[in-house]
Amino acid sequence: MTHSEQINELAAALAKAQGQIEGAKKDSINPHFKNRYADLASVWDACREALTTNGLSVVQSAENCEAGYGVTTMLLHTSGQWMRGTLYLKPAKDDPQGAGSALTYARRYALAAMIGIAPEDDDANAASQKPVVAAMPLGFQQWLHDLIAVSEEGTEELQKFWKASPVLLREFLTQTNNKQWESIKSKAATIK
Repeated sequence: MTHSEQINELAAALAKAQGQIEGAKKDSINPHFKNRYADLASVWDACREALTTNGLSVVQSAENCEAGYGVTTMLLHTSGQWMRGTLYLKPAKDDPQGAGSALTYARRYALAAMIGIAPEDDDANAASQKPVVAAMPLGFQQWLHDLIAVSEEGTEELQKFWKASPVLLREFLTQTNNKQWESIKSKAATIK
C-alpha cells in the first residue's frame, strides 16, 4: 500500500466513517454452494454514505498484466491526502467471463479491505453450528470458483491446477469441506 506524504486528515475522517459503517448485507446467493454473501453493491451500500459524510471517496481502476487482472483501489480525502493498494487475481480461464468475475471479486474484496467492512452475520443459528477450523483465506472464494471451472476439463487439468495452488487454500478446503473437494474430484473423473 502506498499513500500521500501525510495521511493525518484522511485517517481521522476514516476513523469517523468506520464508526458509522455497519456490516455489508449478505443479500446474494452463490449458486454453486447455496450460501449467502455480500456482493459488490452491498459493500458499497454499507460504506457510501459514511464515506461521503466524512469527505472520503473511493476510485477503483482495472488493469491486465502478467500478474493477472488487477484492481487498484484509491481512498481519497477532500484534503488531497490518499491511500492506494492493488489486488491482483488470475482466473483459471482467461476469457471475458473469467476476467469480469476476477475484476468484480477484486473490487469487492479490495474495497472491503481498504475501508474495513465486514459482512453481517445474518444467520441467527450460526452460533450453534460447528465452528470453522480457520478463517477463510483471502482469495479463497475466487480460487474455489476457478477450481470448480477447471474440474470441468477433467482430472489431469484439475491435478495441475491443484498442485499449482497455494497450500493455504488447499488445506482450507480439505479441512473445512473435504466432502466438496471429493465431489469436485469425482466430477472431474467423469470428464473424458
